[in-house]
Amino acid sequence: MQRRRIPTDALPCTRVRCGVNVNEPEVDVRRDPGRGRFTIFVGGEPAGFTHYEMRDGSWAFLHTETDDRFAGRGLATQLIAAALDAVRAEGGTVLPYCPFVRRFIGDRPEYLDLVPAARRAEFELTV
Repeated sequence: MQRRRIPTDALPCTRVRCGVNVNEPEVDVRRDPGRGRFTIFVGGEPAGFTHYEMRDGSWAFLHTETDDRFAGRGLATQLIAAALDAVRAEGGTVLPYCPFVRRFIGDRPEYLDLVPAARRAEFELTV
C-alpha cells in the first residue's frame, strides 16, 4: 500500500500547537536595550512595542502600543508576558506606569511579585 502525503494547507481543520495557530505567521518578541523597548514581530514585521526605562534599579514600563493592522490578536498581552518573563529571568522588579502593563499584572497575580511590595499601593496593586 502506497501512502500519499497530504499538504497541511489542504486539511479541512486548523492545526493548533500550544495554543498557537501554526498557520499564522511566527510571533517573536525581542528586547532592544539601546531603545529601551521590547518589540513584538509577526512574520518578521514589527507589530507593537512596550517602552521602558531603568529607574532606581527597576524596569519602569511607560507605554505600550500595537499597530492597528494587528489589532484583536492578543499581541499586546503576549508582548507584556514575554517582557515580564524576561525581567523575572534577570531578577528584576517592575514599576508599571503604563496602564496596560498595570492592568496585565492586576489580572495575573503570578506577576505581582515583580512589583516591589512597598510600591504596589502606588499602582493600586494590592492583594
